Amino acid sequence: MPSFNTDSLREILLKSAEVKHLTADHCSDPAMEAARMIADALQAGGKLMLCGNGGSAGDSQHLAAEFVATLDHRRPRAGLAALALTTDTSFLTAYANDFGYEGVFSRQVETLGNEGDVLIGISTSGNSANVVAACGAAREMGIKTIAMTGEDGGKLADHANILLAVPSSVTMHIQESHIALGHVITLAVEKLLEV
Repeated sequence: MPSFNTDSLREILLKSAEVKHLTADHCSDPAMEAARMIADALQAGGKLMLCGNGGSAGDSQHLAAEFVATLDHRRPRAGLAALALTTDTSFLTAYANDFGYEGVFSRQVETLGNEGDVLIGISTSGNSANVVAACGAAREMGIKTIAMTGEDGGKLADHANILLAVPSSVTMHIQESHIALGHVITLAVEKLLEV
């Protein structure tokens, strides 16, 4: 049985920190561009929608909560309109059961989205079929799209106005950087809107 010890754990944490350093180098400009896009949409009365699977579904919900509640409870502010498309289990299970899982996010985009909104699609591989479909539907409707992916962007790269491709192929490090990017984007939106 292979050994796993404190040094092994430390090495993983250091690799995570390295990926975040690389993410800062590769993603700061597009993250600021994403924040401006979201701020402009919110200021014009639009909303932010987010979707993803598994850990990326959790990230979608986490980031929507940061927008609607606040990033820092010590700085209360008005809510910012954001919606995770991953939370309505009755809809998700009904639609997936009747029509398949690939359309669970695109159907919500088509039904709840409006021109001028923004959609963040989160997929570590960049190839999650339902997230790709949602971004495709969004673009057809005049909804701007931001993709948060791993290093090569996958199929989502072709459907995104802005690509935040974390320079890693390790799922946990990509997800750790996605939530860090989401936090700094939220903070930037707050600053841009002065809320």
